[in-house]
Amino acid sequence: MMRKRMLRVLSVMLICIFALSACKKNVGTPEDNAVTEETQDSEETEEDTYVFGFTAIDMENPYFITLEAAMREAIEDEGYQLITKDPGSDPELQATQIEKMIEEGIDAIFLCPVDWEAITPSLEKLKDADVKIINVDTQVKEMDYVDAYVGSDNEKAGYICGEDLIERCPDGGKVAILECPTQNSINDRITGFEEAIAKAEKGFEVVARADTNGEFEKALDAAEKIVDEYPDVMAIMCGNDQLAVAAKTAVNLAGLDKVIIYGVDGSPDIKKELKKSESQIAGTAAQSPINMGKTAAQVGIDILEGNEYEEETYEDVFMIDKDNVDMYGVDGWQ
Repeated sequence: MMRKRMLRVLSVMLICIFALSACKKNVGTPEDNAVTEETQDSEETEEDTYVFGFTAIDMENPYFITLEAAMREAIEDEGYQLITKDPGSDPELQATQIEKMIEEGIDAIFLCPVDWEAITPSLEKLKDADVKIINVDTQVKEMDYVDAYVGSDNEKAGYICGEDLIERCPDGGKVAILECPTQNSINDRITGFEEAIAKAEKGFEVVARADTNGEFEKALDAAEKIVDEYPDVMAIMCGNDQLAVAAKTAVNLAGLDKVIIYGVDGSPDIKKELKKSESQIAGTAAQSPINMGKTAAQVGIDILEGNEYEEETYEDVFMIDKDNVDMYGVDGWQ
């Protein structure tokens, strides 16, 4: 009898212990539930902090330096982080760096491809990692992978250069082109330029074109060969301002002071050239890396925060020449 009574007492005690343990999980002071509170705080912090990646063609190009700076300011003002990599015009290095950023845990990437076709495997890896893709400035070939695009109206940029050339040289003449087929932004600019000059009443003949890979040294070498072979060339259309500086250097070395040169970007260096009375630079179809960077940053933030956003944004372009360069200043980007 005594033994049964003791067993009942022990059973009641065990039931009470288990009941108290179960209650402990749901009641008590914050100190009692410290582990749970820390976990919640950690989860909230992780959800509220986003990491963006940025990779452009070449971070030695002042255009991309300015673009990145505007983007960084907008992102860091929101308390988020930006990781920047410089592929230095090397598509293979860009692919490797994108893999590294995925490993570092980026939530979204601002991407300007070195090669608009070769970037496709990287786009696939970004999608597999659930990284949002904001394509900036130069379009990728496979746009289905992209969540949003922010860039300039590049065909218009080339077109207004062609229109300006027709106005300056109504009798037509021989033209050379410095391009870069792996960069779709430059492809569009050259297309726009050629569409414009095709409408001239008196013809323009494209006597030479060179793939510069978007690099100054290659552009300089190509321009020197062109003006040596065609000393009567009257205009050189360049895919961007960096290439235009190379073309200007080549025609100066050849002593050809009547050649007309066009660029695209509206860089401080080109605007300074436009201030010189004897410069061969006729104009630059200007875009604003500052506005583009701010717009792209906001689009990226809106995507991650679940807000509405524009899937395609095209910044306007406009001609800067000797007549209006003072409006835009020469010490920085517009």
